[in-house]
Amino acid sequence: MVIRLFDFFTIAFSALFPLINPLGSAMLFLGLAGPADEVVYKHLARRIALFTVLFLVVVDLAGALLLTFFGISLPVVQVAGGLVLASMGWKLLNEPDAQPPNPSQATEPSSSLQTLDSKVFYPFTFPLTAGPGTVVVTLTLAAHAEQPTIIDSIFSQLGFFLAIVALCVLVYFAYGYAPTLARKVSQQTIHGILRIISFILLAIGVQIFWRGAATLLQQALHIHP
Repeated sequence: MVIRLFDFFTIAFSALFPLINPLGSAMLFLGLAGPADEVVYKHLARRIALFTVLFLVVVDLAGALLLTFFGISLPVVQVAGGLVLASMGWKLLNEPDAQPPNPSQATEPSSSLQTLDSKVFYPFTFPLTAGPGTVVVTLTLAAHAEQPTIIDSIFSQLGFFLAIVALCVLVYFAYGYAPTLARKVSQQTIHGILRIISFILLAIGVQIFWRGAATLLQQALHIHP
């Protein structure tokens, strides 16, 4: 059971990491928030991380209800979600390196903390941290976590939840220390890490697609494994 938890934690973390992209998103967050004290950045980072956890958990838990409501089967979600994952991985793997905004070139000073707080969910949590692509992948992983036995499903969901929490911890540190990261971490290092993770995302997408396609093929041919 622990192996299943670890396996799904690894799958979920690897699939969501390049989409949430804590380092890259932190640079965008830095430009949107503008010049501010470190205390403000840490306060916003804490709230954004919490909102992201809650947002993705709700998407995860509501995913099964949405699939049931629309009459979509698990293998179909795996095929569609696998294609989406693979296409995202391919796109991230081949897109040109983007330069993050420079906070020293911000044209408008940062607003009050109250004004920034009003932006915690939109746009800081959605779509900056967890965008539409993240929602699609979360629904796919939620469907992928459904296993033949209840115990296996529970441990898969637990691994999924721990992956979300781990990613949001990274979001907290990346956003809270965004000004320091902008000065210390080279863009070449960030882009190199993202390229590796993007390839893993591509491979995971192909794997999920193949699992769903194999099930649909067995059903079409009336073959029982």
